[in-house]
Amino acid sequence: MYIDKNPYRLGNLFKMYERCSHCNTKYKIEPSFFYGAMYVSYAVGIAFAVAAFIISFLFIGTSLINAFISIVATLIVFLPVIIRLSRNIWINFFVHYDSKKVVKTS
Repeated sequence: MYIDKNPYRLGNLFKMYERCSHCNTKYKIEPSFFYGAMYVSYAVGIAFAVAAFIISFLFIGTSLINAFISIVATLIVFLPVIIRLSRNIWINFFVHYDSKKVVKTS
């Protein structure tokens, strides 16, 4: 789906192929299509934050201040992953895989 598979190359974070190489599905359905991924990004970010809190506060036993710092650090480190994951979830709400639509390349 993405031209550069590494989400941590921030210059290429949003660069996508125009169409799927397997089924020829168009990724950019309309100009502002992926703005809706911001709502998904919020939920995914909350999931990452809760996981960071549970790991740092409950499992490791840090103080609340250190748990807060771990939440902020987790969200900063995983921001590119959260962005791409949210875009993938968003497009899957509207575009469904159809195995009969697969383009044969040979």
